[in-house]
Amino acid sequence: MWRGALAALAVGFAAAWVWNRGFEPRSWLWRAYFGERTLSAAELSRYAGGVGSAGLYLAVLGKVFDVQRGRKHYGPGGAYSFFAGKVAGRFYDENGSPTPLLQQAQALIDEGQRLQAREEEKKQRFPPCNAEWRSTSGSRVWCSKESGGISRDWAGVPRKMYEPGSRGSHCVCVRTEGPPSEQYVSFQPSNRGDLDNPRLQEYDGCHPLANWCALKD
Repeated sequence: MWRGALAALAVGFAAAWVWNRGFEPRSWLWRAYFGERTLSAAELSRYAGGVGSAGLYLAVLGKVFDVQRGRKHYGPGGAYSFFAGKVAGRFYDENGSPTPLLQQAQALIDEGQRLQAREEEKKQRFPPCNAEWRSTSGSRVWCSKESGGISRDWAGVPRKMYEPGSRGSHCVCVRTEGPPSEQYVSFQPSNRGDLDNPRLQEYDGCHPLANWCALKD
């Protein structure tokens, strides 16, 4: 089940990559001559981009794209050449109608996009710390207004964040002023930013309001 879910998500991200780069479903010449039609796997295999190939087509979630402009990616030897000229799955029947498998795949893709959006929103509230290691001084983490690749008007202080169900932690930058971004079980109005978040823990031996911390090995 999980292999199928991961495969559907991978196909979905491939579809987003194709659509975001403006590739057209089939070539305009194909549509003008044939109209919208359903291809068989055998027909599609003629468009794998190799020597003597009729073109370079890509099937994602049952939709066929003309990816000739992306030949360096999808042509023979390209990073995504394993997609070209192959049916990604039986998402449409011989009449071109969607199958239940397409609906399942779309549901998985939608869920993946929701999870990705949730993760991005969390990174905005708790950006990752900068980190480095040197043989002379060991490990160090610090926060800046650009740390974690998140531009903002505050730097914050480093804290260990523990996710529910996980034993490990990762370093995030935490606001020290303003209202908290989450309401905790024992929520009390404060102006300490997210310092009181129960999932956060200070680093041993570091000043609680310093924007950097030298980690103990």
